[in-house]
Amino acid sequence: MEKVRTLVVGAGITGLATAAALSERGDDDYLVLEADAEIGGYCKTVKKEGFVWDYSGHFFHFKHPEIEAWLRARMPGQEIRKVEKRSFIAYKGAFIDFPFQKNIHQLPKDELIDCLYDLYFANEAGATDDSFQGMLYARFGRSIAEKFLIPYNEKLYATDLGTLDKDAMGRFFPHANLTDIIRNMKVADNASYNATFTYPAGGAIEYVRALASAVEAEKIHTGEPVLDIDLDAKTARTPKRTVAFERLVSSAPFNRLLATAHVRHDPSMFSWNKVLVFNLGFDKKGKKDVHWVYYPDREIVFYRIGFYDNIFDADRLSLYVEIGYARDAVVDVASARANVLRDLKKLGVIADHQLVAEHSVIMDPAYVHITKESLAEHARISADLRARGVFSIGRYGGWTYCSIEDNIVEARALVHSWA
Repeated sequence: MEKVRTLVVGAGITGLATAAALSERGDDDYLVLEADAEIGGYCKTVKKEGFVWDYSGHFFHFKHPEIEAWLRARMPGQEIRKVEKRSFIAYKGAFIDFPFQKNIHQLPKDELIDCLYDLYFANEAGATDDSFQGMLYARFGRSIAEKFLIPYNEKLYATDLGTLDKDAMGRFFPHANLTDIIRNMKVADNASYNATFTYPAGGAIEYVRALASAVEAEKIHTGEPVLDIDLDAKTARTPKRTVAFERLVSSAPFNRLLATAHVRHDPSMFSWNKVLVFNLGFDKKGKKDVHWVYYPDREIVFYRIGFYDNIFDADRLSLYVEIGYARDAVVDVASARANVLRDLKKLGVIADHQLVAEHSVIMDPAYVHITKESLAEHARISADLRARGVFSIGRYGGWTYCSIEDNIVEARALVHSWA
């Protein structure tokens, strides 16, 4: 039986950041196991016919300059652009600046009046701030909620928003009060956590490779899933071997870790959606000066599209398109593809464009459903696991909503907490 001080399960951003932090502090007694044939998790990059796409739209937002500098130093020769984000909501044939709630003055007069009236009297409408949906009604009123915030997020999460915790999106939700909204009518301030983003010419995988460059290559083993974890014996079994560990760091989805480690829990506490992503490359340019467009219209199959070609000023339209599904939905990729192309043409995103390259992937899980129950159950079980030397971190391990940079910060903090 092999023995290792730290066993890392998953070679995505979180797992590699953990291993890199261990290496940098001089601890080389670790092993990284990855079920997939490649490192990167959902930050893999696909290249076809001159197009560069990720598994989904991973545009990077850094709050910690030292982390961005650390990554850039490990990406020699890579062109990296910092871009001021241009994002819009497609609403009744027009583009409204994002976020919707701060730009209702761009709506037709009658709709603006409805939004302002409902916003002003929101506290008198009887909505309770006890769920994500309740928070939307209580803080923004019926019109803003029902014109954009509810239909868009229902398409994204593919669930009843009334079941989600009011802070399900944490700091990533663009809050605004009446004063903010009125002020924005004269002096535009649409800044958000991702007002700017950076992106490398080689795609998101370049950030993954930067992290991996700080990890001893022989300690990363792909194509080796962890099939069983014995918490009492502190061993993990793969198809190839059994590994004894002192501590285990997992970035696998929390519910999967619990099943693998035979931890008693209520599976109904943990829910999620899945997202079908289409990456599409066309023969000529499309819209300029736009990076994201959000689609609340329930008649449009997708909830968001992103424009890769407007990052590096490419001369051909390059899109990612996202469709949310319930976790148990059967996804008909061919039918969805036809609907996407139909809706892109209907919306004027494409006209006589010819599709020259494409790729699709189903992200499962994609967005976890953060509920009061999942928060309490995760906290309870995580505390017990940590006491036994098992640490479940990252977006899926933490069963949370966070940025890619947050995963790096969390992994580093965990390693630095060990004596």
